[in-house]
Amino acid sequence: MTVVRRLARPLLAAQFVYGGVDSVRHPDKRAEQAAPVISALAPRLGLPDDPVLLTRANGATMAVAGTMLATGRLPRVAALVLAATLVPTTAAGHRFWEQDDPTAKAQHRIHFLKNAGLFGGLLLAAVDTDGRPGLSWRARRAARDAKRATKLAGRTAKREARLTAKAVEGTLPFVG
Repeated sequence: MTVVRRLARPLLAAQFVYGGVDSVRHPDKRAEQAAPVISALAPRLGLPDDPVLLTRANGATMAVAGTMLATGRLPRVAALVLAATLVPTTAAGHRFWEQDDPTAKAQHRIHFLKNAGLFGGLLLAAVDTDGRPGLSWRARRAARDAKRATKLAGRTAKREARLTAKAVEGTLPFVG
């Protein structure tokens, strides 16, 4: 693992670990903010309409996935999970367009944009292959190798068929 990854992953994950643990321990304020979004989306998604429970579950998911990202355990999966948890957190907690107070609106806009930046960082972390080829590259390589092997097998079969035909016709001594 490069020095950049060794530093970047824990730095990116720190906010999620801290915020996740805080959400589990003190969900009330966040649950109150999330209640309108939860009541609108929970029935459609088949989730319980309990803001405190869902806030704690989201927080626990953030803490666990953040720890995984920080320690390099399944970092791509952890980054995708964190990105998925960030969407409802941002939608529920930073609806700046609903604010009337200019100061509150500005603060929520800043946090919304901060979360958008974190989302972008998580997407980059999710596609980071740690310097090794990714699955799509490996699939393309396997397809190319299979095509090459098929061509070679076809040419070999044609050559063997020509040699066998010449041997049968008597133009080539049969060695077998």
